[in-house]
Amino acid sequence: MTAETEARLPEKTRQDGEDINSLAERLILSALDWEVQERAEAIAAIQRSDQAAERGRDRPLAAFISDQRHKYGFPANWPDDVTEAQDTSG
Repeated sequence: MTAETEARLPEKTRQDGEDINSLAERLILSALDWEVQERAEAIAAIQRSDQAAERGRDRPLAAFISDQRHKYGFPANWPDDVTEAQDTSG
């Protein structure tokens, strides 16, 4: 643990009214639970995306970019080499 993190703990224990070990355990468990939930949500989102692609509802990004280049006349290197449009309105 960094010195900066350790220095913040006493104030947090005073605010929350718990001892430093209980606080540390609660915060670590919270972080671990959050990580598990975030990972599960990411996996579920990837699975939903894969299923949608299998059903033909989604398409690869390369196909979308190709269609946009053709539809709007973007250069072949778009969007890799995008220059900011200048405001000429005044």
